[in-house]
Amino acid sequence: MKSFLKLLSLHFAFVLFFSCGNADDDINFNINQSGSLGEGIPVDECLNLGESDLVLSIQDQFTTLPGKVSVFFKVSDNMGNPAPGLTAEQFTIYEQGRNDECFNTISASESFARISPNSQIFNNNTLLVLDLSNSVLSSSLDELKSASISFINNVMPSEEESSFRMAIYWFDGEDELHLLNPLTASKAELTASIEGITTDISNDPSTDLYGAVIKSTNIAGELLNESTNDNVIGATSIVVFTDGTDQASRYTEEEALMKVNEANSNISFFTIGLGSEIDTEILMEIGKTFSVFAGNKEELETTFNDISLRVNEQANSFYLFEYCSPKRDGSGENNLAIQVTSGNLQGAVQTKFDATGFTGGCE
Repeated sequence: MKSFLKLLSLHFAFVLFFSCGNADDDINFNINQSGSLGEGIPVDECLNLGESDLVLSIQDQFTTLPGKVSVFFKVSDNMGNPAPGLTAEQFTIYEQGRNDECFNTISASESFARISPNSQIFNNNTLLVLDLSNSVLSSSLDELKSASISFINNVMPSEEESSFRMAIYWFDGEDELHLLNPLTASKAELTASIEGITTDISNDPSTDLYGAVIKSTNIAGELLNESTNDNVIGATSIVVFTDGTDQASRYTEEEALMKVNEANSNISFFTIGLGSEIDTEILMEIGKTFSVFAGNKEELETTFNDISLRVNEQANSFYLFEYCSPKRDGSGENNLAIQVTSGNLQGAVQTKFDATGFTGGCE
């Protein structure tokens, strides 16, 4: 009997350990979103690269005459954590033509390999969604404003980039997600809108949390569709702050969670909770990418800074890697493998490119 109880307690501890994590289900930003490599495949075994600790998820790839190959991808580790800040020197290029048994290493210096600005093919948007119900306005508005401004400063690039934009929305008890500031690349504009929030901004003291989640997800989906229509790859982060639970009851918890779980894989969800009246379990399910909680308003700026770091890492783990291939016109379709190393971690992905029309002189 004692052995049975011991096994039961161990099983419970195991289940508890794996149920309390804040899993980042969509961190890979895979187009196919099922643990796959987007447009890529695992590398050929002939390369003998070993176990992969990093995941390269290809979002797009294209060639430019006279001989440039461009691959746009996201890098994360096997736990789903983004890998920002990689440099061209950390990538190794392998090519395999029709006459090669395996892949040949291509010199990064001779091929002018580089990490290029991806603004022409990539848009990163952030939706900051703030709970401005009566409990916030009456007790923690100053702290929220300070934390939000800090968040803006941390997430937005130091120099304006049209590909990095943020919009600010707020909600109370009304069946509406109120727009505080539309999408913009301007820190000053975003900061001014936060500073302009006053205690009389809301006319409904209740909290329509689930409605805000559903509506902000719809907006994020529309932004991604607009990017696709403009032949641009898009990613959007939704950051929801609240100090309580849903009180309006216009929408159900199931509807909100279904909206989150069925959302485009290029939408990341973050939540920030304040105080003792929040439901941490629900906020962790809504903020499936990452969630943080502040015990009191004095901790609010710290939690916002924590989330801003995560949002920033997401945006900066997308890379446009370009190099000049030694393959020439007539070689047809060639296999390409890209390996990245970061400390003791490594990962690789394999794809193909067509060298039709390729000549020398690529820079």
